Amino acid sequence: MSTSAQEAQYGFAERWLPRLVLAPSFLLTLFFLYGFILWNGYLSFTVSRLMPNLEWTGLAQYQILFENERWWVAVKNLFIFAGLFIGSGMAIGIGLAIFLDQKIRGEGVLRTIYLYPMALSFVVTGTAWKWMLNPGLGLEKLMHDWGFTQFTFDWLVNSEMSIYTVVIAGVWQSSGFVMALFLAGLRGVDDSILKAAQIDGASLPRIYWKIILPALRPVFFSTLMILSHIAIKSFDLVMALTGGGPGFSSDVPATFMYAMAFTRGQMGVGAASSMMMLATVAALVVPYLYSELRGKKNGE
Repeated sequence: MSTSAQEAQYGFAERWLPRLVLAPSFLLTLFFLYGFILWNGYLSFTVSRLMPNLEWTGLAQYQILFENERWWVAVKNLFIFAGLFIGSGMAIGIGLAIFLDQKIRGEGVLRTIYLYPMALSFVVTGTAWKWMLNPGLGLEKLMHDWGFTQFTFDWLVNSEMSIYTVVIAGVWQSSGFVMALFLAGLRGVDDSILKAAQIDGASLPRIYWKIILPALRPVFFSTLMILSHIAIKSFDLVMALTGGGPGFSSDVPATFMYAMAFTRGQMGVGAASSMMMLATVAALVVPYLYSELRGKKNGE
């Protein structure tokens, strides 16, 4: 075989072999991810109850969903949880990142301690906080044993406050992750900018507020997207901590979808609720991706 023929054969293999190797995984991902999204979307327009039923019913399942009081409790809880989870998580995470950015002694140990919750799954976090917030086992019993018999902390079994226990556990787990993202961003800021601001007489809080934090806009957006995504699809934390109760007072859309689709024989309503969750995630992610792609196209 001539040298040119060998080079052509080698080039063909180099060009197509990686594609052939990756093709099965790519096709399986398309099928199991986007294929089942389409299947779920179709089920939301059918009369499916305990098992899939392909009889078309239009928007009837969405009408049932929007007339369901439990769904609106779940939506309200999602707004409460997402607002407090994202706001508190980012505030605490930024505060911890600025604290560690002062190059204090023992930074490595503190960073490990703050990041430790991220090593746990939401199921473990929910179970641990369930024990701590249980009035008969945790904080309230401890205070009573210490003689503070008037102390009361029964949020876990209080239908008006149970969603806030989910917020506490979620913020505890995510703050270290937010800290890590912002600490990496802070360490990437050019020191010459800080020195120039200090020479001009700016105080440290003013430097962070006016110069450094505005420069971390991409970190803000990335963190916001990640926390929003976690909040919208929260399921395991709620199930481990409150199970959606008392009653359905701490339900969120993910637990509502699970209950409808797998325990109450309302598969069509469950599919409709999951499509609403997908639309919410898309409403957040698509504008972000568009702005990112437009920024890259414009060379920003």
